[in-house]
Amino acid sequence: YLNMIEAPAEPARLAAALDRFTPGARTDWHSHALGQTLHITDGVGLVGTRDGRVVRVSAGETVKCPAGEEHWHGATDTALMAHLALVVGDGTGDGTTWLEPVTEEQYAAALDGVRD
Repeated sequence: YLNMIEAPAEPARLAAALDRFTPGARTDWHSHALGQTLHITDGVGLVGTRDGRVVRVSAGETVKCPAGEEHWHGATDTALMAHLALVVGDGTGDGTTWLEPVTEEQYAAALDGVRD
């Protein structure tokens, strides 16, 4: 569930949204021309990158995704997760490039990699 807080509009270039994920929900693979900051507000989630790195995140934590890094984020399979997503636009929008869905196999591997 996406609730836009601010869309980039000249002269400002900030896009801010509150994203909420039900258990098992996640974004598609994507990247941001100028990077992205995620601040987790509720629950437990995952942030994964193409090199197989997966970070488990929980309320109060902040993750920075570097410019151009292909990544995804979402909830674990057992918990809700919500975050504030902050992106600086590239002058033509929010600078996001959307790619293919995260497969069930990729998601399962991410979960296995962060289980306690």
